[in-house]
Amino acid sequence: MRRILVTGSKGQLGMSLKGLAHKYPSLVCVFRDSKTLDITDVKAVNNIFDSNNFDYCINCAAYTNVEQAEKERDKAFAVNAEGVRNITYACKKNQVVLLQISTDYVFDGEKETGYLPSDNPNPINVYGESKLKGEEIIQTGLTNYFIVRTSWLYNRNYGHNFYRTILSKAKAGEDLKVTADQRGCPTNTDNLARFLLNLIVKNNKIYGIHHFSDGMAMTWYEFAKSILEENGLKDRVKLEKAKNYRTFAARPKNSVLIS
Repeated sequence: MRRILVTGSKGQLGMSLKGLAHKYPSLVCVFRDSKTLDITDVKAVNNIFDSNNFDYCINCAAYTNVEQAEKERDKAFAVNAEGVRNITYACKKNQVVLLQISTDYVFDGEKETGYLPSDNPNPINVYGESKLKGEEIIQTGLTNYFIVRTSWLYNRNYGHNFYRTILSKAKAGEDLKVTADQRGCPTNTDNLARFLLNLIVKNNKIYGIHHFSDGMAMTWYEFAKSILEENGLKDRVKLEKAKNYRTFAARPKNSVLIS
């Protein structure tokens, strides 16, 4: 039996891991959300690691509000960098393998083809900078780790995500304007959760940086179109490409991840 600590358990990915854990009888998962484990609290982190005999930690805890991070740089770095530092040190002390969730936003989006794990990161917003800093802390402090970069996470059943937002607006009869200027790979959190749990079950030791997505590259507009088609709503609402789409935080034009 392998014991696993899952942080950030009330986020989309954490909820997917909780929902799938029963299908992996050789794993014992301990789930903690931000209220039961604040990863920025070094004493709390050390306490849970020291009082349990974990084999793995899947760190899903993160500051993920890309727009707000531009205004709350310190908060973003507190969780995505310093919180990761606390987790890293605890893993090293207790010989725990860390699975860290990272992002396509560590890249600037200027590459015309998909990004490989070996490509040099160059984030263009605070969120990406903070996640990259977390990666660097892990790479400096640990040997046995998986940094899993993923992109455009969504789940049909829970969480605040693009899929559910589009579906909700469409069912309410709202017209939709969605940007076609950004390209990436939508990723269902259930699929990512399976990938992470299988790394553990199969005793994978190919440590380092990995990329995981559902593999289908598209724009946000194309993703919205597929959501409407999947739910039989394409003829009920008007979907247009947004012109002069602007956000406070800069976003990579191309953040397609390939293995």
